[in-house]
Amino acid sequence: MNKSLKHIIIVIVAIIAVNFISHKVYKRFDLTTDQRYTLNEATLDIIKKAETPIIIDVFLEGEDFPSEFRRLQSETKQLLEEFRAYNDNISFKFINPTEDEDTRDQAIKQLNARGLTPMQLNVQENGKQSQEVIFPWALASYDEVTVKIPLVKNKIGETQQQLVTNSVQHLEYAFADGISKLVNPKRRKIAVLKGNNEMDNLNIADYVKTLRDYYFIAPFTLDSVNNNPEKTLKSLQDFDLIIAAKPTEAFTEEEKFVLDQYTMNGGKSLWLIDQVAMDKDSLYNDFGKNVALARDLNLTDFFFKYGVRINPVLVSSMYSAPIVLLSGEGSNTRAERFPWTYSPLAQGISTHPVVNNLNYVKFDFASPIDTLKNKTHKTILLQSAPLSKLEGTPREISLDEVNNQQDPASFNKGSQNLAVLLEGKFTSVYNNRVKPFDLKDLKNESVPTKMIVISDGDVVKNELDRNGPKELGYDSKLNQFFGNKEFLVNAANYLLDDNGLINIRSKEIAVAFLNSEKITEEKTKWQLLNILLPLVLLGIFGFSFNYFRKKKYAK
Repeated sequence: MNKSLKHIIIVIVAIIAVNFISHKVYKRFDLTTDQRYTLNEATLDIIKKAETPIIIDVFLEGEDFPSEFRRLQSETKQLLEEFRAYNDNISFKFINPTEDEDTRDQAIKQLNARGLTPMQLNVQENGKQSQEVIFPWALASYDEVTVKIPLVKNKIGETQQQLVTNSVQHLEYAFADGISKLVNPKRRKIAVLKGNNEMDNLNIADYVKTLRDYYFIAPFTLDSVNNNPEKTLKSLQDFDLIIAAKPTEAFTEEEKFVLDQYTMNGGKSLWLIDQVAMDKDSLYNDFGKNVALARDLNLTDFFFKYGVRINPVLVSSMYSAPIVLLSGEGSNTRAERFPWTYSPLAQGISTHPVVNNLNYVKFDFASPIDTLKNKTHKTILLQSAPLSKLEGTPREISLDEVNNQQDPASFNKGSQNLAVLLEGKFTSVYNNRVKPFDLKDLKNESVPTKMIVISDGDVVKNELDRNGPKELGYDSKLNQFFGNKEFLVNAANYLLDDNGLINIRSKEIAVAFLNSEKITEEKTKWQLLNILLPLVLLGIFGFSFNYFRKKKYAK
């Protein structure tokens, strides 16, 4: 065998070996500083579960697509290519739903019917401003089931560039969450507490409907605790999470003991508590006023032992959602917005996954939460703005207050805690106390568990119209969405999450944008530099080359 043949065989064997190794050992390298293309382990676990094709239709496409949203488009495409690299069952395509002028209106109507609402944008290019309509949504289909995936992350008061940045940061979570609904079977169970005059089913319908995408959910009443408390506790322990949505009747000691032992056995809970009896709807009467009173739910010692205290006073904040009232008479009557300090807008103060990159959450007649020293770990999730004050009860609340000029100097109590997460091992409320009834398997300290306490029940309340419940967080009078739904869904997901999916929300991505004003101002200069300069340099090179060539060979 000659040397050349040996070399050919060696090369062939080497190529086969490299291909075999590359097939077995798979590695992608992310050289970006913020690791934006490195998928979270929870995301990888989810997308690898897809054993049959997942078809994703993305509606971020169009000829006149706004420049800022082209960045969102490219980031979405890059992310989905990463998904496909790890599981070739995932396929996607970008669609322009308004491409065909003849079917444009029908397409928009069909998308609206599926809950894919359009978004109107102000676009400024070449010094001119125009308006464009886009559909920032995707539809993912798997085994004849389809879920919608929102691609835009709104936040009050932010520019379109900030909106795109927030949306890019949210992309991985949005797609992973959507695919998780398709490939992960429901396992966890949620109980919505009834029996203490909690909020009506219709008022929490949208929240319950949303949670059903993830979990089994059912009502649970504590009425049977009087006849068979141990059986009631055992039945309650079949659920992984309990939600108390604005109870207005006091809990008995027997009910509290059952709830306490549920927590001791590792049960998670989400409490939406009104410590002050006051509703905005009660102001719309002939007098336009009502009296705010402290509400006794017999839960003070319950929460105190766990490490928080909800004070029976009202938080009034300069940064709050306005109230819409009718002004004028007869044909001159019109709806007008007025400042209303009793609807504080709360924002997350940390990068905790429940509140990271979250829109403002709207409260109504909320109370402050104090945190107390004990062994549970406490995380403040939501706070009012720094310009806040506290108003004691009983207190008359009147709509006429919208006519009063507020003095910012009086709002001097700083930010007030409105939602707190408790984690760790809890000490029983009934430790070293007389028990309401005997219990065989009594626990005085819990296994590690979690609890979220929110000092306003109306945070979970959706509006109603003739067609039924509206989406949670939507205020029809203001025509604005707040972050209530996302916050509460995140809260439930965090309390029940065992695969780290919720932690994807903490991902930070830096998105760089060009300065559109500077582009308009310096457009001509850079066009000349990019077009004329290369031609000038090429001409100088050609002239010099010919000159020296002639000079060399002339000799």
